[in-house]
Amino acid sequence: MAMERNKKLKPQTVQKLSKEQKKDFRNHHMGKADAAKPEPPKHEPIVTSEEEIARAQDISPYLTDGTQEISVPLSAESIRAFHVYAAMLRTWNEKMNLTNILDDQGIAIRHFVDSLTLVAHIEEEEERQHRKELSLIDVGTGAGFPGIPLKVTMPEIEVTLLDSLNKRISFLNAVCETLHLTGISAVHSRAEEGAKNKNFREKFDIATARAVAALPTLCEYCLPYVKVGGIFLAMKGHADDEVEAAKKAIITLGGTIENIREFVLPGTDMKRTIIVVRKVRPTPPKYPRGQGKPEKEPIV
Repeated sequence: MAMERNKKLKPQTVQKLSKEQKKDFRNHHMGKADAAKPEPPKHEPIVTSEEEIARAQDISPYLTDGTQEISVPLSAESIRAFHVYAAMLRTWNEKMNLTNILDDQGIAIRHFVDSLTLVAHIEEEEERQHRKELSLIDVGTGAGFPGIPLKVTMPEIEVTLLDSLNKRISFLNAVCETLHLTGISAVHSRAEEGAKNKNFREKFDIATARAVAALPTLCEYCLPYVKVGGIFLAMKGHADDEVEAAKKAIITLGGTIENIREFVLPGTDMKRTIIVVRKVRPTPPKYPRGQGKPEKEPIV
């Protein structure tokens, strides 16, 4: 998740730069990972073969066992979609750094099943709001977790995938197009800049993030996206200390902790925590702060 606001040059200024300066400008605004691993040329599309998709079927036992344990039944169509997604993840990962977890069990459990542990909370919110067409933003989605697995399993929700690296946006768009997903879009933006955008600020029923940032920082980046009355679903590991540290930030940003669910991820000994934060007041306009302050100077 990107934490720094960059000063933008006016279009006419960019035109006056040399080729080398333009390249440096693009790399600076895309982020370090994009600069280190440039997006593949347009004339060399990344193709996932049917053989690779067939090999990805080996995730099925882990996927079905894991989803049964969390009471999220999958249709044959959804299982096929996850096979394709897994195959694309491996193929694209050869060209860009999407994930270090590429084994069958890891993809099935630590990516897909972990993402789907949010299903029960989303269903509860659908019942609370008496409608199924809820809007969800996945902040700092990376390779699409948890947003794409949720869309595959819950096609009725409207999903926005937000990420700061343009090459990841290319991957996300390719996955959504290949899986014929509708009602889902990928947005290239830093978290704090997107939250200042009137098209995104306080526009979503649900915000979520499966990020490594500390909870006070994560709340500052995500709660501004949530409508008053909506929820932020924070996905964490063992989070007792973080929850205590985040209380001031949550109150300041207009939220209140509604529920904390702790469990062990199926098929592993990994502790997981989902913190449900209800948005009860508008977030003050000054938040989220820019220049990396939510990370460097968290609200504690």
